[in-house]
Amino acid sequence: MVKAIVGANWGDEGKGKITDMLAQDSDIVIRFQGGANAGHTIINNYGKFALHTLPSGVFNDNTTSIIGNGVALNIPVLFNELKEVESQGVPAPKLLISDRAQIVMPYHVLFDQYEEERLGGKSFGSTKSGIAPFYSDKYAKIGFQVNELFDEEYLKEKIANVCTQKNVLLEHLYHKPAIDEEELFNTLMEYKEMVAPYVCDVSAYLDQAIKEGKNILLEGQLGSLKDPDHGIYPMVTSSSTLAAYGAIGAGIPPYEIKKVITVVKAYSSAVGAGAFVSEIFGEEADELRRRGGDGGEYGATTGRPRRMGWFDIPASKYGCRMQGATDVAFTVLDVLGYLDEIPVCVGYEIDGEITTDFPTTRKLEKAKPVLEVLPGWKSDIRGITKYEDLPENCRKYVEFVEEKLGYPITLISNGPGRDEIIYRGFEK
Repeated sequence: MVKAIVGANWGDEGKGKITDMLAQDSDIVIRFQGGANAGHTIINNYGKFALHTLPSGVFNDNTTSIIGNGVALNIPVLFNELKEVESQGVPAPKLLISDRAQIVMPYHVLFDQYEEERLGGKSFGSTKSGIAPFYSDKYAKIGFQVNELFDEEYLKEKIANVCTQKNVLLEHLYHKPAIDEEELFNTLMEYKEMVAPYVCDVSAYLDQAIKEGKNILLEGQLGSLKDPDHGIYPMVTSSSTLAAYGAIGAGIPPYEIKKVITVVKAYSSAVGAGAFVSEIFGEEADELRRRGGDGGEYGATTGRPRRMGWFDIPASKYGCRMQGATDVAFTVLDVLGYLDEIPVCVGYEIDGEITTDFPTTRKLEKAKPVLEVLPGWKSDIRGITKYEDLPENCRKYVEFVEEKLGYPITLISNGPGRDEIIYRGFEK
């Protein structure tokens, strides 16, 4: 069976933990989009890890981890990560890389930095990982696929053509040094040596795995609201964050995705710029940030303090709908145990009218939160493994959110560890 694990909001929902947990029963875990611009924080028996490109299945001996064709593959970042994981005692994972995956080039990272500098105060809050320039080149058809590394004559010719274009921009727009073609070719030859043992026709491999009835997890990065079509455009990422794209980014038929586990946080957080209606500030935000996640709410890739807010029903309901959620995993519920009262954003007021729908960005920027306050449970719920053992007000909070979302909450995470999870009707 193929399952997708995706985020309903701005990213940072706790997908890594859920993937790590479900990977124990999976034969294959595959990353299908995005690059090293966001990370998954995972805590398990091996320790604490921030993964950026490696699929979250790498901690399981029985799991094959795959980089799909939809990924923005930064080869040195991937292999540094592999080294780091192995240096912490994790056995060398079984890794495959799609021969159709495209490569984040060294100049993509530079262009990302140069453009953010040029825009100054009007920048998009990029992580400067080269993601937007990478996807721009992919769709402008001047990207480099992994399989092209193995045809040296073709590669040299392509480098010459691409450098002609890039060097005009470097010289005249950014006033930066030109790309050296020979140096770039040599770098790509180093990349070839690194990836050669892992390259595979992933689509054919998955076709066979599906025929054999293998358990396959599709692992998404970021969340619905960062999708370039359906998110808070233009403050979005450059690849589709939706489960539907999982079929494309892995190379499987869409009807094979039988379960979409959509991860939602028990409160809201976001990294980067953009409309965020339920955002809170000052001491209230600092307190939640300090207590949040594991060791506080800071980006796994950037270390940036996340923006904090109360649970946002319109955004989360929309996020679940766009993902096609069959199951909702509700994470970091334990963090809210310190509060006497817990506000929830149940709607938006826009130009004097109240809506529970999630609007387009220009309207979203004018929205004010409509809050409903629920009583807190004032206790630590970590260690509880049965739903009925949760405090009454905690269960009421979960059921209130579930009713407003309209999607079943079947997994509840009440701590950062792999086993700190409550199954609530989730079918494996």
